[in-house]
Amino acid sequence: MGDARRPPAVPIPAVETADRAELYRALEASLGCTFRSDPLTPNPNPLIIVISGPSGVGKDAVIMRLREGAATLRRILRDSALFVFLVAESESALVKRLIDRKTETKETLMVRVATAREEVKHIRDFDYVVVNADGKLDGAVKLVESIIDAEKAKVRQRNVVI
Repeated sequence: MGDARRPPAVPIPAVETADRAELYRALEASLGCTFRSDPLTPNPNPLIIVISGPSGVGKDAVIMRLREGAATLRRILRDSALFVFLVAESESALVKRLIDRKTETKETLMVRVATAREEVKHIRDFDYVVVNADGKLDGAVKLVESIIDAEKAKVRQRNVVI
């Protein structure tokens, strides 16, 4: 039996700019149309991003970070919605954050914790959940940015009916 392997590919010399332009025009002529320069993928639909979660999980911190050099984010916030639920790493961590704020009375803290427990019950109503662990703000911000990038790359974009 002979060797079924293919011979190694022979590199083609670089095509000069004039030759490249000529070849490009020849390909267009052969196909009977010009090549389009518009993007192959449609521009993603803009998104409205709703970030929610119980008091003390760091919603404001994440949003503030996302807004820094956020020209893209402003463009996104128009026609469709993406729901992100932001949580602390645990209920215990959330309570510690609330206590560390030193802005609430014991009674107010109890109400906030009870409210947080109720809000967490609705986590399945959201598209994504992001854990903003204590001292890990950059990781939470990067995850939200990744979610936004993934949503923009979807083949089936979100549509909004208002």
